[in-house]
Amino acid sequence: MNHIILFNPRSARSKPRIPNSILSIAASVEGVFDYVIVDGNMEIDPWGKIRDYLLTGKFKYFACTVMPGPQLKQAIPISKAIKQLFPGIIITWGGYFASNQYKTVIDSGYVDFVIYGPGDKSFPALVRTLENNAGVDGVPNLIYKFSNNICKNPKDPLYEQDALPDLPYEKLNQFYPLTNYLGKSYLGTKTIAYHSSIGCPFTCSFCAVVPIYNARWKAKSASLVYRDIKFLKEQFGGNAIEFHDNNFFVSEKRTIEFSNLIMQENMVWWGEGRIDTLNKYADETLALMRKSGCKMIFFGAETGNDAVLKIMDKGGTQSGAQIKAFAERLAKFDIIPEYSFVLGTPADTAELAMEQIDFDIAFIKEIKRINPRTEIVIYVYSPVPTEGSEMYNKVLEQGFAFPRQLEDWITPQWEKFDLRKNPLTPWLTPAMINKIRDFETVLNGYFPTVSDIRLNRTKRKIIRSLAAFRYRSGFYTKPLELKALQLLWKYRQPEIEGF
Repeated sequence: MNHIILFNPRSARSKPRIPNSILSIAASVEGVFDYVIVDGNMEIDPWGKIRDYLLTGKFKYFACTVMPGPQLKQAIPISKAIKQLFPGIIITWGGYFASNQYKTVIDSGYVDFVIYGPGDKSFPALVRTLENNAGVDGVPNLIYKFSNNICKNPKDPLYEQDALPDLPYEKLNQFYPLTNYLGKSYLGTKTIAYHSSIGCPFTCSFCAVVPIYNARWKAKSASLVYRDIKFLKEQFGGNAIEFHDNNFFVSEKRTIEFSNLIMQENMVWWGEGRIDTLNKYADETLALMRKSGCKMIFFGAETGNDAVLKIMDKGGTQSGAQIKAFAERLAKFDIIPEYSFVLGTPADTAELAMEQIDFDIAFIKEIKRINPRTEIVIYVYSPVPTEGSEMYNKVLEQGFAFPRQLEDWITPQWEKFDLRKNPLTPWLTPAMINKIRDFETVLNGYFPTVSDIRLNRTKRKIIRSLAAFRYRSGFYTKPLELKALQLLWKYRQPEIEGF
């Protein structure tokens, strides 16, 4: 009667990845409580699967990881249905969305607890506490409602990652063939999704990680990461790696050690890092990384405007000049920089907002001139509830507000907000949004992403030739011919679908 359902809501239309968040919770209760895993990416009817489990009468707990965006489309209606039909089931949410929007989640009436931050110790502690009919005020990282007030328990320090239990890959394989999670990508034919660290030591005011980890970072040792990757390669055929860390490259020493270990496995790999951090790496380290299989690195370039970078509180030494110089430097090592830019940040007037958009468009084109292989990912600024930050205070002053009802997050406009496609911000006019989107279309036509493995050489040549005049002349308005081709060819957008 105390079994647990661990649910991973659908997050992508294709190519499911290893559900590392749910697996970390599974590892924490392995051998202590009985559990099942339901992956919305693998189920045609995940609600039917969950309902069938609940009808057995064996289950008491439902735990769900919730990222902003697509996962809400299953997490919200399924959690609501569980509470309506099985009111005795205790529902717990974790993940970035639940942590950042905890007031709306708890006030919904159908989510009993939110774990804000790592749940490796807090979730099993919560279940043990409830099983013993004790108060939950001693459970770390927990948010809940008591006497109609929302309570936040103190946070634990970040856990030593090597001391946590191993992820139960073989248990996952009993529910869903693990080989089905190793999809074909730009990196390889069987790509492993892996988390080697949690958190980030910086305080960017637009980042959803900051309110959760408060500039803290903990990583697995290079030897443990290598052991896990080698296991997934030997047991399930993995031949490439996506590191989904918020900041993989914090430690140059760890990067060197991992590069030396993975070298012998002949695997291509990708990770996320900061420009000002990797710019401090020695040339020998960058060369070693490439030799070990590092093919591309994702960086938050954000903007070329130093004044806006300061408002964003990047927390380091990043500048427009450094962004350009580093793109040129990486070209020497045959590592592709994948730069993301955030356009449409808050400004005091509409004229200033448009000037900043124009500045960044010109800056992006300069980056492509310096290193044409640089991948460009464009987002429209979406506010993140980083309380006390200059940027968040400015968006509140200009009239922005998040939904107060949880169900509102799955309306079309807010779903696009979470994907940074429809910011709903009062300082951006339709003309500004159109300019950003039209430029993005032309840019993707003239420089099709290398990560779209479905585009052959002929298609790339056709769309590039069509986009050439627009890109070179700066005439981006209504590129309907390019949009039609991208729709016809199902052009892959890395900012939404990854690799």
